[in-house]
Amino acid sequence: MEGAVQSFLSAAGGAKVLAAGAVFALLFIGERILSAAPPPRSRQRLLRNLGLWAIVLAASPLIVAPITAFGANHLLWERPDAWRAGLVILAADIVLLDLWTYWMHRAWHRVPVMWRFHKVHHFDEFLDTTSAFRFHLGEVVISAALRLIPIMALAMPLAHVLAFETVFICAVIFHHSNLRLPAGFERALSKLMVTPSIHWVHHHAVMKDTHSNYAAIFSLWDRLFASRSTTPRTREMKIGLESVEDKPLLRLILTPFMRSAS
Repeated sequence: MEGAVQSFLSAAGGAKVLAAGAVFALLFIGERILSAAPPPRSRQRLLRNLGLWAIVLAASPLIVAPITAFGANHLLWERPDAWRAGLVILAADIVLLDLWTYWMHRAWHRVPVMWRFHKVHHFDEFLDTTSAFRFHLGEVVISAALRLIPIMALAMPLAHVLAFETVFICAVIFHHSNLRLPAGFERALSKLMVTPSIHWVHHHAVMKDTHSNYAAIFSLWDRLFASRSTTPRTREMKIGLESVEDKPLLRLILTPFMRSAS
């Protein structure tokens, strides 16, 4: 069983990487042709983001994938056959995992020890597609472990989990992008999905906005749970954290373990 799970993870993981890579490439090019805000000239920021991403990419097969495999092999119960297939069940599982991710994101902001890891993402002083991969390895590992709770409790099929992860990473790349969308189209899309303008406000260097707009795929969670910011996005809006500058790569890696994590 474990061997079959590992084989499935490898194949599905490859498909996920291909999908995310295609979305990243399209949006990376698109945001340079149609920029919503002028990108910074310094390359140091891109090197920091790519450095953090390289660490996660290297560690994922050794840490994150085994965590997912463990959950797939230790479900708390087995779903009836009627609950194991079909687009409706798949869609329901994606919605449930997105809801769980919303509450996890709120926890990353509100639980002090979790915020020490998550603020590495918020130190970024600009948003583009590379910001979608700027996460501390500790946050990625803890998130994978916490996601086992709904997966095991609801006996979610591994294929549904991997489908969610594919949709999730593509959505994260999209809403971090600096792509300029037609105002009317983005306004209509934002009724259903998290768009760049919504997430841009989440990265606004004003704490009341930083602690808002937590949704990842579906935007209704912030409206439903009263965490949607009313601040409109502007080109002049400062990105990052209040009174804090971005750090060199080594400092970002060490930040969660330092006495002062600011």
